[in-house]
Amino acid sequence: MTSRVEYRAFQLRPSGMIKTRFAPSPTGVLHVGGARTALFCWLFSRKMQGRFVLRIEDTDRERSTPESIQAILEGMDWLGLDFDEGPFYQSRRFDRYREVVEQLLGQGHAYYCDCSKERLDALREQQMAAKQKPRYDGHCRERGLAPADGSAVRFKNPRQGKVRFHDHVKGDIQVDNAELDDLIIARSDGSPTYNLSVVVDDMDMGITHVLRGDDHVNNTPRQINILQALGSPVPEYAHVPMILGDDGKRLSKRHGAVGVMEYRQAGYLPEAMLNYLVRLGWSHGDQEVFDLQEMIEHFELNAINRSASSFNTGKLDWLNQQYLIAASLERIVELVRERLAQLGIDADPDMNIAPLVDLYRQRANTINQLVNSILYCFCDFQDYDPKAAKKALGAEALEPLQRLRDGLSRLESWDAGSIHAIIEGITSDLAVGMGKVGQPLRVAVTGGSFSPPIDQTVELLGKDRCVRRIERAIEYISSNN
Repeated sequence: MTSRVEYRAFQLRPSGMIKTRFAPSPTGVLHVGGARTALFCWLFSRKMQGRFVLRIEDTDRERSTPESIQAILEGMDWLGLDFDEGPFYQSRRFDRYREVVEQLLGQGHAYYCDCSKERLDALREQQMAAKQKPRYDGHCRERGLAPADGSAVRFKNPRQGKVRFHDHVKGDIQVDNAELDDLIIARSDGSPTYNLSVVVDDMDMGITHVLRGDDHVNNTPRQINILQALGSPVPEYAHVPMILGDDGKRLSKRHGAVGVMEYRQAGYLPEAMLNYLVRLGWSHGDQEVFDLQEMIEHFELNAINRSASSFNTGKLDWLNQQYLIAASLERIVELVRERLAQLGIDADPDMNIAPLVDLYRQRANTINQLVNSILYCFCDFQDYDPKAAKKALGAEALEPLQRLRDGLSRLESWDAGSIHAIIEGITSDLAVGMGKVGQPLRVAVTGGSFSPPIDQTVELLGKDRCVRRIERAIEYISSNN
């Protein structure tokens, strides 16, 4: 059976070895919260020289899609969160889940339930009207029902005692078993529920530490009881608080991008994203910038904050700029060329844009922002920067630009030295400072007030393009003065 094949793929865990897992549901992209959970799991396993498992929880047949699975894998790959085992798919393990359900039934830890939806809805309404916590009343617990069409299987939760466990983030937690009802572990169609499949997977895969969102805290006592009924060791748990937007509400689309691959498309670097994610709810003193090895070295479960963290795009932008500046120039040039290609711009591969990229990355937060700053090198811009035009393209710039047009048009050797000589000659003839000639030229050919040295910029742009843009600036000045 498929489940047997997949079961044999699990690697036996040597005694004492740490094993974590990231178990997303493929119902959408890999979002920021999931990526942070995956990072925490990955860091802890690497720090402890353990193993990291990727498990795809795709039992929701209606919402799980191959596209979402691919998006998760691509997100993990972009972030560099490599897994030691997997990906394993719950949808291929249904035989194994049925086997465990039969085991629990046979041992008296589970029972069949034929309660109708109407009965359960009525029960819920009665309990809520009486201001009681809605829960199953155990109607079928001692009826000894045989399997039948339409029957579900419920776990026979202990009615006495408490479930106690230490959460590495939240501290000691205990729950009275009397507060827990008999949850369904197999639906009427035979499919397993979340709490059953998760328990079986963690047991079979030898997971020692479960790091996940704190929306699962309420599931943990139930899962512990099932594990104990199966005679399985209980993992240690760490429930990580959610991520909030700047407005204090749960992070969602209204706050901007939430899928990690959207940040790649927006021009962020994966190492900056990892650095930002690790600081969302974890700290090591006052340190802000961490390389990957430092993250592994310093990561501790008990250093995860108990309170929710707020996503701050401005902080991510700052971090990304630090990594843009520190990265090899060759790599950033390659990313810039990739972005240009995405925009449909056919940049000459022989064009040396490295000096241009090196200059602009000092001022850009993302690759996309950097590319937008240098688009003037590859295509004509629509408008001048208003402040730059007001300052540099006044009536006094008309004669310098006319002289530049004429001098550059006649120039036979198109190189920075020859271009500089033309500019210097005009400043001498007009008895003005270099800024009175160079700055109008810069705004004319780039649209803004910032660029590499103007002679290098003009050389890079090429003769025809520069002369055409100077002519346009002359017409702009003439029509506005």
